[in-house]
Amino acid sequence: MKIIIRNNGPIRVEGAPEELIIEDAQGKTYGLAGRGVISLCRCGFSENKPFCDGAHGRNGFQSVCEARELPPPAPKA
Repeated sequence: MKIIIRNNGPIRVEGAPEELIIEDAQGKTYGLAGRGVISLCRCGFSENKPFCDGAHGRNGFQSVCEARELPPPAPKA
């Protein structure tokens, strides 16, 4: 699976259709109709959340995220 953060756009998820499983907060699975590529809303304007409907472009959403190394997780107490 590959996850791509698009500048000024959605989060794109690519993988084999059987790898793409998206669940809501109650654990119910979204039906993806065999898709191997989906885009998730990052701007908050989509009428089809959690999926992107292109609203970021109509609303001037801007966000550029460059890849970086995260620090190691803090040890659990």
